[in-house]
Amino acid sequence: MPWSRFDSNYEAPAGARDITYCAAIREAIDQAMCLDPRVFCIGLDADDKFGVFGSMSNLTHPERVLGTPISENAMTGVALGAALSGMRPIHVHLRNDFLLVAMDQIANYVAKWQDMFDHQVKVPLVIRSIIGRGWGCGAQHSQSLHGLFAQIPGLKVVMPSSPYDVKGLMLSAVKDDSPVLFLEHRWLYKNTGNVPEAMYTLPIGKAATLRRGGSLTVVATSLAAIHALKACEQQELDVDLIDPRTIKPLDLDTILASVHRTGRLLVVDYDFPFAGFASEVVAAVCERAHESLRQPPQRLCFPDRGMPSSGRLERAYYPTPERIGELMRQMILGSSIDADSFVN
Repeated sequence: MPWSRFDSNYEAPAGARDITYCAAIREAIDQAMCLDPRVFCIGLDADDKFGVFGSMSNLTHPERVLGTPISENAMTGVALGAALSGMRPIHVHLRNDFLLVAMDQIANYVAKWQDMFDHQVKVPLVIRSIIGRGWGCGAQHSQSLHGLFAQIPGLKVVMPSSPYDVKGLMLSAVKDDSPVLFLEHRWLYKNTGNVPEAMYTLPIGKAATLRRGGSLTVVATSLAAIHALKACEQQELDVDLIDPRTIKPLDLDTILASVHRTGRLLVVDYDFPFAGFASEVVAAVCERAHESLRQPPQRLCFPDRGMPSSGRLERAYYPTPERIGELMRQMILGSSIDADSFVN
């Protein structure tokens, strides 16, 4: 089998070139398609001249890139059927919000198929979805919803924050025999980083520690991880910064080990606060490491309301590195705080 020589626990050595997050996605898809003739891509505008914001431009096998009608539920069913037939489809959605139109297929078929058949079948399906704000997208074009999807048993949810991670995790997702929801924040697309040209995979379900510190554990997802890292560097904060990379399965061991050392926890997650990913991390830490906590854990998320369309209000809606850094500083000082005061 073409994927047998790639070990998903292999951490590739540093490469010798910097490329963008977007280029790393494109390279991963292109290499997967060149390696395995069963890999193909479908999706609305997947084959247009813009190449899904450039992430699918100039692929070696354009004949395996298929545009689809605006019928998300039906096309997700097509992708599932192809996966069950032995293919390895990558189904791309330009907007994460419209995955909700395909929720019946995702929640009741894609995610449940293996459990219903006692894992005697493979469902090697990657569902790519782009998230994030921009040009006044408003409440219907800017949601993340990863907490919602992570609640569904049988579905892996991946959110890489760096070019290195996005290539390695995309190749792992295509290799995986179970369905993977792969969420990419469009504000990360232009970020650059060191990425090996050779194929490599990163383990799904293993967090990355972006910064070592002993006074506060910060768990931050996707773009929030980049903003949290910037805040730490700007203010020279003594923070253990963890990027989970995978929302589900979650590397809880890494988070708990850090909290046992620092005694404090902040979760920064660009999603709705109620019953979301941040809530899950806080609950898990309180259940398993409450004796180590020196103060109540905190969450910094979006306000509990839809994204505004005004550019000025949109910028205020998102937490900033400055607000994140100030909340970190207050927690390290042991101040009595209300994280809601850091959200507009």
